[in-house]
Amino acid sequence: MRSQEPELGKYFYCIIRSSEPREFVTRGIGEQGAIVNTIVYNDIAAVVSDSPIMEYDNSRRNLLAHTTVLEEVMQEYTILPVRFGMVAPTVQAVREQMLRRRYDELDKLLRKMDGKLELGLKAFWYEDSIYKEIVSASPQIQQLRDALVGRSTDETYYERIKLGGLVEAAMKARREEDAAMIMKILTPLAIETRTNATITERMVLNAALLVEATREPEIDQVVQRLDAEQGRRLIFKYVGSAPPYNFVNLIIRWDK
Repeated sequence: MRSQEPELGKYFYCIIRSSEPREFVTRGIGEQGAIVNTIVYNDIAAVVSDSPIMEYDNSRRNLLAHTTVLEEVMQEYTILPVRFGMVAPTVQAVREQMLRRRYDELDKLLRKMDGKLELGLKAFWYEDSIYKEIVSASPQIQQLRDALVGRSTDETYYERIKLGGLVEAAMKARREEDAAMIMKILTPLAIETRTNATITERMVLNAALLVEATREPEIDQVVQRLDAEQGRRLIFKYVGSAPPYNFVNLIIRWDK
């Protein structure tokens, strides 16, 4: 007896401005060779591919497949990205529940994002440099650190806790200062900014900038200048022309 084939839906990548059906070169998520194409309503379209109705795990392979489609589409279109893993039950659901019902919202967002792109900037301290800065700037930390030399861990337990607290507070203050310095330079160049949570002890800034595409070379130069000025204490990781996830938040629920 043949096993039942899984029900097919439409894996949803993004929204674009298009009144004509389109196909793209990149194949869809799931390694089945699914064609990536559009579902059109009026002058907007959803970029989709055939997919089983399932939950996709956020493996590197799946995330890369999703992102590669977006990268191709972005070469021609302004996009409104849909979060990873969204599968619509039918073509009709995409057209009626998303495109027709929310046309005004999507049209407004596409107008807002037209000619703009998202840039990402992360900044990290060099580990040795930040500790040297903190110690040299605080006589209290210097004295407490020096007082621990040659003494046992048990004997200095509470002093070590105090030292750790002082260092943590100093790092927090220095992080806020450095992040504010960087954003003071970049914010005037952006339409909007988002600062996301820092996720490691050495991370100073985790920011996204929504900018006019024409200003990207100017911002590139500013980041290069920051890197030259701060290169002995800060490492910059700069990502250009990313899907604008930080500035578009499409929440989708399919009617049953």
